Amino acid sequence: MNRSEARIIIMTILYQILMYQNSNINYNVKDVIKENLEIDNEFVKQMVTGVLKNKTELEKIANDNLKDWKISRLGLTDQAILYLGLYELLYTDTPEVVAINEAIELAKKYSDEKVKNMINGVLDKIYHDKISE
Repeated sequence: MNRSEARIIIMTILYQILMYQNSNINYNVKDVIKENLEIDNEFVKQMVTGVLKNKTELEKIANDNLKDWKISRLGLTDQAILYLGLYELLYTDTPEVVAINEAIELAKKYSDEKVKNMINGVLDKIYHDKISE
């Protein structure tokens, strides 16, 4: 499995966990990961646990950069993509351009045009803020 394929699984896992959280359903992160993986994958586990560990901060960053919107207004798939893109951009050693491009590719496939543009705008703004520091 390549990283792009892994990101689809990560998005799916995050979607499922967001759904559980919104519905107050108890879940075990390791079990949700296992349900979605045919073979053990360290990248998937690291990304999912990293997003969940930093979710509050990622939500704040998203809300600070979404114009007239809050991340909670987005669909769960869109939230999962944005959380993943933000986490990969800010907390990993993935090249920034790759992190942004991968999130946009997911948004092209799973979101509508307006949301894709919104995700792109947020990630692009954060990227430019990051390189100007």
